[in-house]
Amino acid sequence: MLNSAGTVISAVTLAGGFAARAWFGDAVADGIWLLGVLPNVIAHTVTSVKSVFRKQAGVDLLALASVVVALSLGEFLVAAVISLMLASGRALEDYAQFRAQREMTALLRHAPRQAIRQEQGNWVSVGVSEVRPGDRLMVRHGDVLPVDGVLACAGDLDESALTGEATIQRRAAGEAVCSGVLNAGSVLEMVAHATESDSTFSGILRMVAAAQAERSPLTRLADRYALFFIVVALAVAGASWLWSGDALRVLAVLVVATPCPLILGVPVAVVSGLSRCASHGVLVKGGGAMERLARASILFFDKTGTLTRGTARLVEMASAPGEPVETPLRLAASLGQGSSHVISDALTMAARQRGVPLASPKGVKEQAGAGVEGIVDGCVVRMGSSDYVVGDATLPTWAGAIEQRIRIGGMSAVFVGGDGRLVGILALADAVREDTPRALRLLRREGLVRQAMLTGDRRDLAEALGTMLGIEEVYAAQSPAQKLARIRAARHDGVVIMAGDGVNDAPALAAADVGIAMGARGAASASEVADVVLMVDRLDRLADGVRIARRTLRIARQSAVLGMTLSLGAMLAAGAGALPPLAGAILQEAIDVVAILTALRAALPARQERKATLAPDVVGRLKAEHALLEPIMERIRVVADTLPTLNCEAAHSELLALNRSLSEVLVPHERRDDLHLYPEVAQLLGGEDPMAPLSGMHREIFRLTSGLEKAIAAMPQDGPSNEAVRQIQRSLYALEAVVRLHCAQEDELYHVLEKMEPKRA
Repeated sequence: MLNSAGTVISAVTLAGGFAARAWFGDAVADGIWLLGVLPNVIAHTVTSVKSVFRKQAGVDLLALASVVVALSLGEFLVAAVISLMLASGRALEDYAQFRAQREMTALLRHAPRQAIRQEQGNWVSVGVSEVRPGDRLMVRHGDVLPVDGVLACAGDLDESALTGEATIQRRAAGEAVCSGVLNAGSVLEMVAHATESDSTFSGILRMVAAAQAERSPLTRLADRYALFFIVVALAVAGASWLWSGDALRVLAVLVVATPCPLILGVPVAVVSGLSRCASHGVLVKGGGAMERLARASILFFDKTGTLTRGTARLVEMASAPGEPVETPLRLAASLGQGSSHVISDALTMAARQRGVPLASPKGVKEQAGAGVEGIVDGCVVRMGSSDYVVGDATLPTWAGAIEQRIRIGGMSAVFVGGDGRLVGILALADAVREDTPRALRLLRREGLVRQAMLTGDRRDLAEALGTMLGIEEVYAAQSPAQKLARIRAARHDGVVIMAGDGVNDAPALAAADVGIAMGARGAASASEVADVVLMVDRLDRLADGVRIARRTLRIARQSAVLGMTLSLGAMLAAGAGALPPLAGAILQEAIDVVAILTALRAALPARQERKATLAPDVVGRLKAEHALLEPIMERIRVVADTLPTLNCEAAHSELLALNRSLSEVLVPHERRDDLHLYPEVAQLLGGEDPMAPLSGMHREIFRLTSGLEKAIAAMPQDGPSNEAVRQIQRSLYALEAVVRLHCAQEDELYHVLEKMEPKRA
């Protein structure tokens, strides 16, 4: 604000001085220029003195010296011009930095403020600060636990804000719970074991504040060139004085030596880079954050909500022998329409995406932490835990094997029963974002080779994800304090980026050199303490931000070096007496324009930035077709699993039905893509034949389906032989693996093309 006011004063008095010179003469004009110069001289003298005490040579020091010399020699116009450049450069820098004030307002808004306490048999609302250990508290659905304590009854808790684990946790009576956790089930009661100040959430607040306070501010980029430039300028000025003894020559040298290319060019480049990042959905909070982002060499990620979607997604279905494979999903999703649970929502969405017809449920009853019951098409349906669905009965052999596979795979199992018998099992998991593999590849290409995962999730889940994504450093079951310690230790090895989206990530984000928040869907507290906020729900935009930051820093240096080189030539001319002070000031303005125009390149896209895009309706159609392929892929696996157990007639019937799905749905889809879509995508991507690998997978799909068709056609009416069954099983497993991998690759590619910048006119 002060520098903006100084810029306005300098501009107004400079223009007023010219008007006064025309009307009233030089004396009045000099007085007006002096009035405009003095406030800036005082303000920047204070700044320069502070810089000297901090042992930092700032770019303002030489400019201030030239203003003082100009005033002492009566060159008020020259002083006014320099003062304007100095104030406007500072104002530009303030504009680039004003977003960098990191407040904890959102984090504080998340903190519970009221608690419901039992007093003489009545429930009374009190301030959280009034809660004492031993108080009995009631927590309603959707409320945050106010203090640390112990549950008086079982409850369903959403602990993702503290642990990062996406699934709802069932906690039994007597289990310890932490403040900041959300009650995702029915009303529960708890006994407080700590006051507000001693509870977990308050500890996180204190860690955030301490982490922010310990990180020292970065020296301005322009200041790094200042010492060299000051020494050169003073040397030329001193040589000029010794050579000629002319004070005006010294002033002329100082005028053209005024580091306006640094004062103006560098902030212009930074502001341009900030604007360019914003156009990509990357909000960078100031020039310091931009420079740290450009210099980063170490990258830490949270898992849930950052590398993964953070929401449950159906990944596998298994039905009881003799039941159609879609039956468990149809019953569960129909019943789920009457439930507000997140798992019910996930199942209903999955069914709609796959085109499964749903019925209206009746008499839906929800038992917190256990499951949901209701009537669907006259059938009493239950879904939830195994105990809730099958009771004390022993799980069938087929169900036990599937449950074990689901748990080994780190997924959650939802059991579905109808009229008292187990119908099927649905597996849900937190799926990897489509853009995560590409984002990690691009970030490695930008030099962020050391990549590590910090997560509160279980070790087996974290290590499985790390192996899949090629992340060698995996730190699981990490508390906010442990994450903070990891970040602090890594900062000794280089500039550290930390990307996260939850309250539990806030201390680590504040401690890192660059905190990256997933602002589109992440916790507001993470966005408040972060240096960079991804405003779109895409991790690969971080790679865009790093690339733009590095290019911005490179352009800022180029503009500074170019401006200083031109200024050095002007200094030599001024020292030789060929350039008087006022002409030097005008020439310096021309040099400033060159430096600013060079810096403005940071606002333009780089040559390698692609402008191609795939029409959103095309991507939507492809996603819908892939959703229709899911039941076919599941059917391939189910047939392969059950084929040895079927009698000859059933095996023949199942294989014929599967072959019809392959020949009528799967193969035509892949042929359409190969003949019509891939040429269009190849043209957008450029290069000789960019779609060759994916097209090659089409060839493999066609080979496998053709082989299956021939094997089924050659099969006798009484069913396949044992050897034929083994051969068909191998082909089915291979086909499922190839189709799933192929669809995942296409999803990633189309997701990228859908979100790229549209072509410019």
